[in-house]
Amino acid sequence: MAILFYKIKDLGGFMSNFYPSKMFIYGRWWKWVEAPYQSAKTVNLEEKELIWNAETARIARDLGQKVSMVHDWDKIKREIMKECCMAKFLQNSDLRQQLIQTGKEELIEDTPHDSFWGNGADGTGQNVLGKVLMEVRDEFSFANFFD
Repeated sequence: MAILFYKIKDLGGFMSNFYPSKMFIYGRWWKWVEAPYQSAKTVNLEEKELIWNAETARIARDLGQKVSMVHDWDKIKREIMKECCMAKFLQNSDLRQQLIQTGKEELIEDTPHDSFWGNGADGTGQNVLGKVLMEVRDEFSFANFFD
């Protein structure tokens, strides 16, 4: 059985990149995974600052769609996402425990808007965010030093 997630208020919403989760990564404090992920798309400090100061995760995402992109973004974006998710769950023990409690279930970002990070409109998307979260969960479960 799979666990679907997308909206932050739904069951499993804690796995969303928009879920409030204070974390320190890339030399700053952030309020959601979405912001440091989006800021990593650019080396332009003004663009990074705008994303850092975004009032919502949605605004951070929208700003990230307009930045001057680093040249190899498509090659590094998955690893950046994993770093950001790792920071979120490493630094928020309540969220880490919820993630571990999903056991071995498949995690699927159930979004009709994204067939790379999620399952897409027809359910055949790559679900890369779900796969990243399962890797993070497996690393915490394997380490077993958080119990």
